[in-house]
Amino acid sequence: MSRIGKKPVEIPSGVEVTVGADVVSVKGPKGTITTPVHPMVSFTVADNVVEVKRSGDSRQERAQHGLHRSLLANCIEGVSKGFSKTLEVVGVGYKVNVQGKNIVLNVGFSHPVNYELPAGIEASAEGNTKLTISGVDKQLVGEVAAQLRRVRPPEPYKGKGIKYIDEQIRRKAGKSGK
Repeated sequence: MSRIGKKPVEIPSGVEVTVGADVVSVKGPKGTITTPVHPMVSFTVADNVVEVKRSGDSRQERAQHGLHRSLLANCIEGVSKGFSKTLEVVGVGYKVNVQGKNIVLNVGFSHPVNYELPAGIEASAEGNTKLTISGVDKQLVGEVAAQLRRVRPPEPYKGKGIKYIDEQIRRKAGKSGK
């Protein structure tokens, strides 16, 4: 049995879950998000709790059971609390600026790097070095943060680059002189 799949998902107040034929829609104070439904998995909503059931006991059905329960739990958490990732820009002269739906990164290239945010994602800059990405879709927030980090990943000698706020960079020793 899937230990994750067996856990019921509680629905907080202000969140509405609608189960359709091929999609589950979750509506809350932060927005609306949908997740697909696999034919091997069924959802039942009762008494502010959503239970996920599977049709059989094969390996694929067990995998889909836990996966879809986690996807639904992330949707419910996203529309009620939201998700966020914080990035830090480290380096002399490196800075970040948010202009509407665009992020402008000055990270040591001869030109500034412009990144356009997808729909449903907000960004805010704290000072010139911290950038917070937030939204209701956990996967999309993580993907946007990873794409921004890929512009200039942190290097191991001086630690310059774009890193997650809680990331530890393994430092290397430079050249040793005589």
